Amino acid sequence: MPNSIKNSTVQNSFADLPSAFYTRLSPQPLTQPRLLHANPDVAALLGWSPKVFNDPDFLDICSGSAPLPGGKTLAAVYSGHQFGVWAGQLGDGRAHLLGEVVALSGSWELQLKGSGRTPYSRMGDGRAVLRSSVREYLASEAMAGLGIPTTRALALVVSDDPVYRETVETAAIVTRVSPSFIRFGSFEHWSGSPDNLRALCNYVVDRFYPECRDAADGESVREQDVVLRFLRAVVERTARLMADWQTAGFCHGVMNTDNMSILGLTIDYGPYGFMDDFQVNHVCNHSDTQGRYAWNAQPSVANWNLYRLASALMGLDIPADALKNELGRFEAVFLQAYRGNLSRKLGLRQWEDGDDELFDDWWRLLHTQSADFTLCFRGLAGVPGQREPWLSGFEDQAAANAWLDRYMARLARDKRPDHERIEQMNRANPVYVLRNHLAEAAIQAAAQGDAGEINTLLGLLREPYVEKPGFEAYASAPPDWASRLEVSCSS
Repeated sequence: MPNSIKNSTVQNSFADLPSAFYTRLSPQPLTQPRLLHANPDVAALLGWSPKVFNDPDFLDICSGSAPLPGGKTLAAVYSGHQFGVWAGQLGDGRAHLLGEVVALSGSWELQLKGSGRTPYSRMGDGRAVLRSSVREYLASEAMAGLGIPTTRALALVVSDDPVYRETVETAAIVTRVSPSFIRFGSFEHWSGSPDNLRALCNYVVDRFYPECRDAADGESVREQDVVLRFLRAVVERTARLMADWQTAGFCHGVMNTDNMSILGLTIDYGPYGFMDDFQVNHVCNHSDTQGRYAWNAQPSVANWNLYRLASALMGLDIPADALKNELGRFEAVFLQAYRGNLSRKLGLRQWEDGDDELFDDWWRLLHTQSADFTLCFRGLAGVPGQREPWLSGFEDQAAANAWLDRYMARLARDKRPDHERIEQMNRANPVYVLRNHLAEAAIQAAAQGDAGEINTLLGLLREPYVEKPGFEAYASAPPDWASRLEVSCSS
């Protein structure tokens, strides 16, 4: 590739916002940092050859020891609702935005996570531990492989610096990559400051939603209409993201408004989880004792968060009824995407009347049987040719057979060739997902300085729909000990 760090085009458009939006400061570098792993796929997005990983400048930048040449390092302020309660001012308490690399694939912000205290750290130490950093590094790439909108991960740097959580752990920094890290909470922060709220809204619309200013007659669009179009776009992106999460069996774990991307990306991987045994009310976050962010609650929580965003936009004198009208689009967009995803996963040409009952009973079957989410979806493609392998995943095979008979009758109405159906289903149902026990094995190896498991997992998760001989263990049900794994907000 022609570009490298030194000859990249680098800027930081966020730094052009008023100074109240951020604090300019340098990271606190790790002691004797080591590059544990770097991601060539994300480097390619930036226009960088993998050779850059051998450049000492790369480690210096990703460890917080040196700035990104041409960038302006800062930590952003925002606010938010956490577990449904207004938390007031928050911000990048352990993250530093280095700048953005302008490449042929677009403009990409680079952000260090775990890079030390900022004015927004509150009582935190500004650090991230190896455990959580490996999980984020893997998760963002797993989601990208599934085709689900997400931030990305460029590099994972580790150190022997101690970090105090429930136990003493070691420090790490993930270099995250995204077009933007602006969140719903960024708008909430300025809800009482119209000038700054307007500046933020104009910045986001101009850079990421320019179509909101389009006018058929060539005349300028009123601010009110621009804001409403913007909200509509965010509602639609968020609704489609929720459909993707639900049909991938993904639980975010901390859907606070400060963890919701204004671009409709999956952001801020903490106590997330891909479900093993399906439970409709599964809670992946051990800290979520009330189950606010259970799997079945995620769409409604996203909708609630969008209402908080709309409330902030009222600071621009937008009528509440007009904002509410745009929020009302969420359910229809979510259902269309959700039904489309499920139709593809179940091999149907398209959703038709009556399919909701079939889909609901599918979830009910998985729930009552505590069946493996990923294996049951993937194995369904092999039916009707062979029922037994698929049925073996259910304790009550009679109940599974009864649902299967209804499903077969539905397939018969499609009159679709089996090879075409199977091909579609295998493109929609992954062989490999980032199960907690797989992430745990990578964490344990990484703690010994071994990135082999990270490398193996990334190789599988980049192409999760393609079965690869010799990696059957990565596509199997989890071992019994995996049920004892817990992830929490400290993860």
